[in-house]
Amino acid sequence: MKLKHFFSILSFAFITHNAAYAQHLDLKKTKITASFKQMNVAVEAPFKQLQGTLQFDANKPENSKAQFEINIASFDLGDPQYNQEVLKKEWFNAAQFPKAIFALSSLKPTGANKFLATGQLTIKGIKQNVSFTLTNKKEAAGLVFEGTLPIKRLSFNIGEGEWKDTSMVADEVLIKFYVVTTP
Repeated sequence: MKLKHFFSILSFAFITHNAAYAQHLDLKKTKITASFKQMNVAVEAPFKQLQGTLQFDANKPENSKAQFEINIASFDLGDPQYNQEVLKKEWFNAAQFPKAIFALSSLKPTGANKFLATGQLTIKGIKQNVSFTLTNKKEAAGLVFEGTLPIKRLSFNIGEGEWKDTSMVADEVLIKFYVVTTP
């Protein structure tokens, strides 16, 4: 099975509060992808939609809050047969675990417009604490949040049985995001 995409997301509602004004997600500019290798070939797979909230306080980033939910059943590999395959128990087990969830627990400044984001990622019912670097910058009247969250798919039981073979689908996955907001 050729995996072109790793996740797809059902809907995206994104709100951010900067000290001065409210922001909303710019869906046309926001890009979220998962990068991994299948049979040693690099694959960059976009997330289609996301549901979640973000409250960002530029003056006190440590007060920021975020939670995002991915609807696993909306995963789109570009082929209906592949879409059905990854929903099975061996992959995402979407019938039992319909959502993947990230909840931010801490956002610590590490430099000018750079942060260490820490939170809990839940996929397939398995919860793990994760940390990643996040940058923030102004774009026009809005904000851009950018970063990469590395995960190991096998630590979430994504790819059970014969799919544990990492020579077919690599264990390392990078979830990359470029989130743009507007007032």
